[in-house]
Amino acid sequence: MLLKTSLRNLMAHKGRMMLSLLAVVLSVAFVSGTLVFSATATSTFDKLFASTASDLAVKPAPPTGDDDTGGGGNSGRTLTIPASTLQQVSGLPGVKSARPDVSSQTATLVNPKTNKAAGPTTGAPTLVGSWTPGPRTPMTITSGSAPSGPHQLMLDDETAKKAKLGLGDPIRIIGEQGTFDFTISGIATFTGTNPGAALAFLDLPTAQQDLLGSTDQLTSVDLYGDGSKTNDQLKAEAASTLGSGFQLKTNAEQKADGAKGVGSFLGFMKDVMLGFAGISLLVGIFLIVNTFSMLVAQRTRELGLLRALGGSRAQVNNSVLMEALLLGIIGSTLGMVAGLGIAELLIALMKAAGMTLSGSLEITSSVPIASYTVGILVTLAAAWFPAWRAGKVSPMAALSDHGTPAEGRANKWRIGIGLVLTLIGAGMLAAAATSKKLAQAGSELGFGVLLTLVGLVVVGPLVASVVVRVLGALLPRLFGPAGTLAQRNAMRNPRRTGATAAALMIGLSLVTGASVVSSSLVSSTDAEIDKQVGADYILTTNHGGLTAQMVDALRNTAGIAHATEQREVAATFTLPDGTVLKKQFVTAVSPTYTQDFAFPVASGSTDALAAGGISVDQNFAKDHKVAAGDTITVDYGSGRTEQLPITLVTSTGNTLFDRHFFATLDTVGKAVPLSQQPLDVVAFGRAAAGADKAKTLTALQDALSAYPQVSVQDQAGYKKIVQQQVDGLLTLITGLLMLAIVVAILGVVNTLALSVVERTREIGLLRAIGMSRRQMRRMIRLESVVIALFGALLGIGLGLAWGITSQQVLKGSGLNVLTVPTMTIVYVLIGSGAVGLLAALLPAFRAGRMNVLAAIASG
Repeated sequence: MLLKTSLRNLMAHKGRMMLSLLAVVLSVAFVSGTLVFSATATSTFDKLFASTASDLAVKPAPPTGDDDTGGGGNSGRTLTIPASTLQQVSGLPGVKSARPDVSSQTATLVNPKTNKAAGPTTGAPTLVGSWTPGPRTPMTITSGSAPSGPHQLMLDDETAKKAKLGLGDPIRIIGEQGTFDFTISGIATFTGTNPGAALAFLDLPTAQQDLLGSTDQLTSVDLYGDGSKTNDQLKAEAASTLGSGFQLKTNAEQKADGAKGVGSFLGFMKDVMLGFAGISLLVGIFLIVNTFSMLVAQRTRELGLLRALGGSRAQVNNSVLMEALLLGIIGSTLGMVAGLGIAELLIALMKAAGMTLSGSLEITSSVPIASYTVGILVTLAAAWFPAWRAGKVSPMAALSDHGTPAEGRANKWRIGIGLVLTLIGAGMLAAAATSKKLAQAGSELGFGVLLTLVGLVVVGPLVASVVVRVLGALLPRLFGPAGTLAQRNAMRNPRRTGATAAALMIGLSLVTGASVVSSSLVSSTDAEIDKQVGADYILTTNHGGLTAQMVDALRNTAGIAHATEQREVAATFTLPDGTVLKKQFVTAVSPTYTQDFAFPVASGSTDALAAGGISVDQNFAKDHKVAAGDTITVDYGSGRTEQLPITLVTSTGNTLFDRHFFATLDTVGKAVPLSQQPLDVVAFGRAAAGADKAKTLTALQDALSAYPQVSVQDQAGYKKIVQQQVDGLLTLITGLLMLAIVVAILGVVNTLALSVVERTREIGLLRAIGMSRRQMRRMIRLESVVIALFGALLGIGLGLAWGITSQQVLKGSGLNVLTVPTMTIVYVLIGSGAVGLLAALLPAFRAGRMNVLAAIASG
């Protein structure tokens, strides 16, 4: 009986349920699509690692503090092992074959015809190495032939296609050892997944000489067993034979390392996307609450009749919850299916970025479990309060109801609780802004954000009554009777208006808060550059680090007074009290660094730093109880150790110096030979006195034009790059929040549409006494705009509070300048008004098309 009643009610009001269903579908689809995409990507890479990992890989032991094991990293030098290692391990018991390998991640591929980099631009690596096929080679030659001799190179098909290169075309490698020109002899294709990297192959002697500088070196040796010994036994045998200085990885360890590296990226991506899906689900709750609340109000007489016929409160309550359950099941099912399309879209986006995920979609058990759990629980939770109110309907009160009156004044308890939560949250934000401890301030900020959000949602009806009255004050004067009615309609049901606006408020508050933080970050960076940086030119590279040839080109350009280098050297620190800190980096710089940068000195001096010491920042000194004059033991690995006195303590609150340990190149060079130091991560140039800085910049760009991976900027150009990077991040955040904003817009449409149905008789009477269709549509549109602007004002106000507090919390971490993005706020307000007009199109059209007599008779 209950199920039949619920099914009939759901079908009878299916049109009014459509937007709520769509909100559930969209939110569940985002969750489902994220899980399917993550599982597909993980499975694809697992298969790739399983098909390419050798039984045992012999690699050079990584330097202290560095997890990169031989490829060279972004700016580190390629690590090597002696070529004689191949003979040492190839004859071990249980070894069927051994494959020597050379591979480098520091080289850059260049198309000489265009002088542009031929590798990926999306962060994926460029791998240049030797073509030494083994039993598990992931590529096959599809055209041409394998490289042979010192002038031939084989390229992967995806890179060749993107760079418009083919057989016989010239190609250039710029690496640690210099620049080398080749001719493409062959094209190779992945047999499985293309991980997005650019791959180029040379024959083994050429790879050794051009990439490593010697034919006596390799980067690894891959062993394949004959089955007589386990991989762990092979590892033990090889370790006993080789001794120290090597890193040995079994097949399982190689696959685990690969999965860990990719898994961290995919896991982060999944968590971020699920977080934004959660925001859209939260917004969807308001839409569903409004839908069921209005449906219950419209069905007051029907529910009263059920009570009069013997239905209990529990049965009426359960009938509404049963409708919500059915809505959740249908929405979850459709959302899970739609999620497959989202997963395909994400895979297509990855392919456009250079990473091809092959094979079919991976649908694990977590997909239906998560889809139905999220969809059903969210729908039931949203419908619980309206169902509870439905159960409280009195039979006599319902039967005597001759319409659908608006709800009364919001419950005083609710308003009281909302005000208390909002005030506590505001207090937490204020405490966070004035706190001196970052960890404590972060916790206070988190609780403050949560409490102010919940508080404003709860107190929404009270705020709606006040703000909507102010927002709509001009409507009667500007639009006459239509404006007056629009204002009163928006104020008629404060609870409904507050819930509708709250959905929009959530998305816009996050956008506004992120805009404040991002704008402040750009302004703070600009201020730091103006105050701290004396260098006129900045050299960076998007791949491989800056080689000596690049720095020489900077140093030898006319108009350059001096060049300053900066590199990061991995190390382990031992403090005076015996504390050992692993995975640290010494920032090794030229002595001229103190001329190009104004160090924020807390104690000590820059002159003493140049004489052979190391710097720490104030936070490090405080946390580890060290001071100027104390000595740190710096271990660079492989027995390269030196004792460095702390000669400078830098003030905190500056991103250029915080968490950096500065020492001069000469100081580091006493323990680590230049040939073993990593490449420069950045270099700076100072214009000579009297030099034309603009002409010098042009000359410098010309001098480095042979290196397309190098970016040459003056201070203004560097600021612009920072601005673009921050803007890109903000655009990504806003894009991910668009799902929540779309759901919020659906909420406005839903509220107006159901409100039109609820006010059918009223609309008919207004038309009967002379209101035109045009005035009717205008009234609906103005009501929608007022609700949208109310939500925008709440979102902007809340976002400003969050953003300003975040800036104050991070003030000691480099976010020193507060900037409120005024134009962004203006655009949000204008956009919200446009959203209000858009959301009202269909409800306004429907209201204007109503038959007057039928509408009057509907009550």
